[in-house]
Amino acid sequence: MYSKLLFITLIIITLTGAIYSTDEASDQALPTGPGFDPAKVIGPVECIECHKHSGGVWEQTPHHESITGVHRSKEGQDIAKAMKIKRITRESLCIDCHGTAQQSGEKIILSSNGISCESCHGAAADWMKRHGEFSGKQEGEETTEEIAARWKESEAAGMLRPSMILEIARNCVSCHVVPHEDLVNTGGHSSGSDFELVSWSQGIVRHNNFHSKGKDNKVASIDKRRLFHIIGIMAEMEIVLQAVSTAKGKGNYAVKNAKRFIVLRKKLDAVNKAIDNPQIQEAMAAIANLKMSLKNQDAMATAAKQITASVVAFAVLNDGSSLEGVDPLLAKAEDYRGVKPGAK
Repeated sequence: MYSKLLFITLIIITLTGAIYSTDEASDQALPTGPGFDPAKVIGPVECIECHKHSGGVWEQTPHHESITGVHRSKEGQDIAKAMKIKRITRESLCIDCHGTAQQSGEKIILSSNGISCESCHGAAADWMKRHGEFSGKQEGEETTEEIAARWKESEAAGMLRPSMILEIARNCVSCHVVPHEDLVNTGGHSSGSDFELVSWSQGIVRHNNFHSKGKDNKVASIDKRRLFHIIGIMAEMEIVLQAVSTAKGKGNYAVKNAKRFIVLRKKLDAVNKAIDNPQIQEAMAAIANLKMSLKNQDAMATAAKQITASVVAFAVLNDGSSLEGVDPLLAKAEDYRGVKPGAK
C-alpha cells in the first residue's frame, strides 16, 4: 500500500512541478504570496456588489483598515524611519502585506485601506467576469459540468478559491511570516505573527456566508479543519525554511525563523504520531535531524524542497475524512482568533 501511494505521490509531484532541480536557486519563489500584479487589481467594490454579506464581515475585521493603524502608530513610524520610507501608504514593502496594491497610471496606490478581497483571492481582472457569470444562465440553472468548467477557468486565471487550501495557506503565511530580511533586521519589524491556520481562518475573518445569504457564517467542516491544520503547518514550514536557508546573516530574521521552525517541527511530529500518512512521514524524514545553523543552509534548502513536494502531494491525495487522529490537535472554538472585533 505504501509503495503504491509513494508511486502516486511521485507522479503527482512531477505533474505539479513540485520537484525542483538541485541546481535551482534555493530561494525559488512559491506559486503564491504577496505581490499579486497590481495592474490586475480592481478593488473591493466590484466584489462586494455580489458578496455583500462577506463584505459586511470584512468591514468588521482587522483586515479592513490594516494599514491605517500602521502609518499612525509609533512603531510603524519608527520602522519607516529606519527603512528610510517616506510614505507607508505608498511603499510596496508595507502595502504588499498591510494593504492591497493597485496600479493607477504609473503609480502604485492602495485599492482600500486594508487587506481586501484580492489580497486573499488573487488580483481579479482576469477572472472576475468568468467566475460570476453562471455560464450565461441564471443562478442555479448551470449544469454540473458548466460549473466545474467555470471554476477551473477562474482558477487558471488566478482566482484563489476556498477549496484551494494549500494555495490559500501559502498566501496567508507569506505575510504572517515576514518575507523581508532587511525589514526585520534593519527596520525592527517583527519576524511574523503567531499564526495557526485553523484558529486564524475560523475566527474573526471567517466569511462563509455567501450561500446562506448572510443567515449563517459556518465554521469549516471537521474534514477541512484537519486539512487546514496539517497543510498550514507544512506551508508555514516550507516558507520558514526558505527564509533561514537564504538569510544573509545571524540577525533576528534568521534567529526568529529558526526558532519558529523548531516549534513547527514539534507540531508536525505530533501529527506524524497521530496518523499514519506517507506524505507526513516523508516530510518528517527530511527534517527530523535538520540543524538550524547558517552553516547548514544548503541542507535547509533541500529540506524545504522536500516539504514542498510532500505538502503538494498531501493536498492532492487527502480529503480529511480519514485523518481523525489529528482531532485532539485542532484549535478549539474558544481559541479562534478574534471572536469579535478587538478580541484576541
